[in-house]
Amino acid sequence: MSTFIGQLLGFALIVWLVWRYVVPPVRKLMANRQEAVRKQLEDNASAAKRLVEATQAHEKALRQADEEAKTVVDESRADAKSIAEHLHAQADAEVERVKIQGQQHIQLLRAQFIRQLRRDLGLEAVNRAGELVREHVTDPNARSAAIDRFLDELDAMAPSSITIDDPAMAKLRAASREALTGLVTRFEAVAANLDESQLTNLANDLAAVTQLLSREKILARHLADPSDDPAPKVRLVESLLHGRVGDPALEVLKAAVSGRWSSDANLIDAVEHGARMALLVRAERGGHADEVEDQLFFFSRILDGEPQLSTLLSDYSQPAEDRIGLLKNVLNSSQGVNPTTEALLAQTVELLRGGRADESVDALTQLAVARRGEVVANCSAAAELTGAQHNRLTQVLSRIYGRPVSVQLQIDPKLLGGLTVSVSDDVIDGTLSSRLTAARNRLPD
Repeated sequence: MSTFIGQLLGFALIVWLVWRYVVPPVRKLMANRQEAVRKQLEDNASAAKRLVEATQAHEKALRQADEEAKTVVDESRADAKSIAEHLHAQADAEVERVKIQGQQHIQLLRAQFIRQLRRDLGLEAVNRAGELVREHVTDPNARSAAIDRFLDELDAMAPSSITIDDPAMAKLRAASREALTGLVTRFEAVAANLDESQLTNLANDLAAVTQLLSREKILARHLADPSDDPAPKVRLVESLLHGRVGDPALEVLKAAVSGRWSSDANLIDAVEHGARMALLVRAERGGHADEVEDQLFFFSRILDGEPQLSTLLSDYSQPAEDRIGLLKNVLNSSQGVNPTTEALLAQTVELLRGGRADESVDALTQLAVARRGEVVANCSAAAELTGAQHNRLTQVLSRIYGRPVSVQLQIDPKLLGGLTVSVSDDVIDGTLSSRLTAARNRLPD
């Protein structure tokens, strides 16, 4: 019995001990386990809820993505259509532009080709015409016929009112022109009773006074003063030059200072004009006027063809003696130069005052012609004219200009045929070479 009780107490003790020390931890463990299970269940429920929400969000996102994709696709299709239409329009415009530009370029090339073709054909035609003309004018009869045709055309021209004045008069103002007229009148009266030797002395005296006035500017200015009373100037000339120049020269100089000059340069030119006239009158008295005129013209053409010679004769840095020596060397190379021609040219070179030798010689030639009341016609031809053609040319030009004409003829084979006539500022060009040149210049560029 006691054993049973002891075992019962031991069992009770064991139960108590278990209850006291084992059950609480176990219970706590179980509670914790239950709490963990509960939390896991809650977490699972929350996860399931979040899963549902995520699934719904995913489905919503998918729907939105589908809608956005449809929108993007629709917009892309619209943009693609718009871009395609725009590119198509641009392509059409570019094609039209290229087409128009191509047509314009083709038209330009066509025009250029036609122009070049016309120029080439025209140039070939002109060149061929030139060859035919050159072949044609090798025949003297053909050259003569070309001159006759020009004379026929010239003969049909209406008479002109052009007149050629004394070159010394042409460049003067009214006052100086009147004074020069008085000087020339007095000169003619004085020269009427002089022989060739006295005319030479008169020319030398007037040339010396020209040089004096050129050096003494104050004296020239005083003598050219347009005062109402010329008596003081006349007395001054007499006191300065009496015994130093001859009486004929003194008379001419008194007439010169008695005039009313526009400038002192006009007075100096007038005195030089008197010196030239004295030599020209000497040539007339000796019967050499035509020869002197022809030789002056010939020398003027030499200066035109030799500009370096004209420059040397006009070089004022060289003494006048050296320039005159050069002139005489040139003249001596030509046979039969008239002494009056040489004297006139030497006088002209010596009295150059800032001008050119070729221009002064041209003026001298014009003066020589004007002395006989003629007009100088400078003519150029490819070959010599026959006597009948020369006479006809002189008659036709005389009728046109209303006064005698002196024809100065030059031969230039480059003219091919026809004539060119130059009278003062008038130029009549009827040469075959000029017509060929004109035809070539009218060709398209």
